[in-house]
Amino acid sequence: MTGVVPGLMFGTGLFLIWWSFWEREPPPQRPSQPPRLVRLLRDDLVQAGYPSVTPRALLVGCLTAFLLVFLFVYAVVGVPAIGFCFATMAAWAPYAWVRMRARRRRGRLRDLWPDAVDNITSAVRAGMSLPEAVSQLGHRGPEELRPAFAAFAQDYRITGRFHDCLDRLKERLSDPVADRLVESLRIAREVGGSDLGRLLRTLSLFLREDSRTRSELETRQAWTVNAARLAVAAPWIVLAMLSSRPESVQAYSSTTGALVLLSGAVLTGIAYWLMVRIGRLPEDERVLR
Repeated sequence: MTGVVPGLMFGTGLFLIWWSFWEREPPPQRPSQPPRLVRLLRDDLVQAGYPSVTPRALLVGCLTAFLLVFLFVYAVVGVPAIGFCFATMAAWAPYAWVRMRARRRRGRLRDLWPDAVDNITSAVRAGMSLPEAVSQLGHRGPEELRPAFAAFAQDYRITGRFHDCLDRLKERLSDPVADRLVESLRIAREVGGSDLGRLLRTLSLFLREDSRTRSELETRQAWTVNAARLAVAAPWIVLAMLSSRPESVQAYSSTTGALVLLSGAVLTGIAYWLMVRIGRLPEDERVLR
């Protein structure tokens, strides 16, 4: 019994020495992705028509607007709390502008995608290959989608790699509907078969129904969002008019007045967020990046 333990230890040592001579393969590393908020902000910049602007540049612009407006309002009014409130609005303005442009462009593209899908369907039925059917949208598709598909055609002529060109097309468009179309084309390219025309027709029908339903709901709910914006802007317009006379806003220079003003700003922001959250339809997310 006493010789078993040393024998096991000796055998274990020999096994470890033998094992150390074999080089282990490192575990596969997934490419690191930026945080979700950065990805969403980058998608909004692309959809708004500012693909060359980075999220960091937008944040720097917001910070610059905050500092400039704070210094200007403080120099004119002399009340730090009022300067802070208007500076916060100015810092939010570039981001709100990007979101508004991105939302409007998504709405326009939502009406154009069914025609683009029908165009691809007609090209495939006419005998074109799938890359040719996608490339011809660069000169025959809807006007606003032509630049992205023209860039796809150029990429495919240079590289001939259909899947890589589709990935770059997704990045140029940064649109959830484009993601669905691209992945459908990718599956059709890999699997093949005669169901591509049926798949594209089903996708076109679904996009048209979704666009019509969403347009009706947005028309009925637009008054809710407009009323929320008016209710939020009214007290700050009054405050801006009062700030033209410094003696009228000196009460806010005290600690109590500053707390009242900042509390009103926080409550106004929360109320506006809740109103918009309730009244606006949910946006499609890019789940097929």
